[in-house]
Amino acid sequence: MNNNLKQAVEGYISANISFFHEARIEKLKTLKLENLLKRKNPYLYKAKDLNTPQAVVENLASAFMSSAEETMFGDWLEGLAIHISRIMFNGSKSSAEGIDLEMDKNDVHYFVSIKSGPNWSNSSSLKKLCENFVKARRIFKTSGNKALCECIEGCCYGKDAAPVKNDGHYKLCGKLFWEFISGDPDLYTEIIQPLGINATLMNQEYKIEYDKMITRFARDFGTEYSDEDGNLLWNKILELNSGYPKDFSLSL
Repeated sequence: MNNNLKQAVEGYISANISFFHEARIEKLKTLKLENLLKRKNPYLYKAKDLNTPQAVVENLASAFMSSAEETMFGDWLEGLAIHISRIMFNGSKSSAEGIDLEMDKNDVHYFVSIKSGPNWSNSSSLKKLCENFVKARRIFKTSGNKALCECIEGCCYGKDAAPVKNDGHYKLCGKLFWEFISGDPDLYTEIIQPLGINATLMNQEYKIEYDKMITRFARDFGTEYSDEDGNLLWNKILELNSGYPKDFSLSL
């Protein structure tokens, strides 16, 4: 990695990684037990033989936060990718619908949609992405631009066996993506080390808040959804999660 790129990567991570950790802690502080119970599958927790408030709450919180962290860190990596492309290829945040980055490289204008990993889509979301690519291309051409333009589905980690898709866009994952936006084939390995700077301290702060949340939720769950003998009130949990919506009665 050349020195300019190395300094840019390390500088960005050092200045911005705290925002990810702060976002995790803020998410914990805004969580509500009732919302967790409404979002997750109570049948699964019964099937897993989770029969104490502590066990249920820990599983609920772990599943929720794992998903939330994937989204938050994906957004954070998007910022890093845009920063790198700006330095190396004068890239910029795109204002086009569904497009995150625009950059010029080797006389080609690229529209890039940045995703966390390769398995982000279902058929409808992938269809929408392809429609956004078609629209971006059309607007680019009808605005009088003569340059060739291409579309990239860029994934920050993982692999894809077929980088060229049927609609003509490219899916670049992991090493391919980071090399594309930087010109450096080693960037995908170089960014891992700076991410660990102060990680121990930052994760200790998160763990303190996480443990406080688990203690609070387990207490409230036991009070609201257990009987005096400590048995979980599954019917009450199911009513909250899967019962009739408020002010609704079935008349089909």
